[in-house]
Amino acid sequence: MRQTVCVETQPGGLTPLDDRGRKLRRDVVEIFEHSRRGHVGSTFSLIEIVRVLYDDILRVDPRNPKDPKRDRFILSKGHGCLALYVVLADKGFFPAGELCRFCAYDGILGGHPEAGKVPGVEASTGALGHGLSIGVGMAVSARMDKRDSRVYVAMGDGEINEGSVWEAALSAGNRGLDNLWAIVDYNKQQSYDTTFEVQNLEPLADKWRAFGFAVTEVDGHDLCALREAFKKPLEPGKPTCVICHTVKGKGYVPSENNLTWHHKSKFTDEDMAGLRAAFPLKEGA
Repeated sequence: MRQTVCVETQPGGLTPLDDRGRKLRRDVVEIFEHSRRGHVGSTFSLIEIVRVLYDDILRVDPRNPKDPKRDRFILSKGHGCLALYVVLADKGFFPAGELCRFCAYDGILGGHPEAGKVPGVEASTGALGHGLSIGVGMAVSARMDKRDSRVYVAMGDGEINEGSVWEAALSAGNRGLDNLWAIVDYNKQQSYDTTFEVQNLEPLADKWRAFGFAVTEVDGHDLCALREAFKKPLEPGKPTCVICHTVKGKGYVPSENNLTWHHKSKFTDEDMAGLRAAFPLKEGA
């Protein structure tokens, strides 16, 4: 298993990207070279969360992706799927060559992840608000089967406007599912405005506590803070909520906190030139 190397957080929480963070973003840019479309902001805010889970936390085997003893990761904010795809390819769940066929009629990688079609994908998501409910079911199943499997569910902050999220949270807290992690990618923006304008979530941590969760808040680009938050339950007998403060579009300045980069249905040549320059291929790569 690849081990996370800590990167020192700069003043103001502006954690710099390391080589692996830049490389994974370059892999996403390579996908855009072929597809010329995709969710940029949602993907770039999520990459550190996904990579730490697969590098340091999850017990999964790409040679046996259906091992009943495995841990489960559900990307409930399915529109951020490119972050998941590049990590799954990196881990060997499917050939890296599939990445260039994103959204192609003969490819397996769609605009939202599909279970049963993409190796390593645990749930078909993108109809926002469903992932935590699925995760609760998986966590209950593990308890009934006396498995020590853990379940991690990553949600967008705009997504948690959905009432189904809070129904699932109520059930998780009531059942004391300490094998369940609810992860909020809190970049403070959704598709057309800030979360504060659309549906103010604050006080967000207190809301999760009221539903029976143990809660921590971290810089969602700080690799070591993420690893600490994911490696064990915060409190025995309680599910864990990790609120990850992130930057939408992290790593590419024109896309950072820029709502026009939430989703691009058509990348221009200028867009692609900027992305290539931000994440250049290393010599020999």
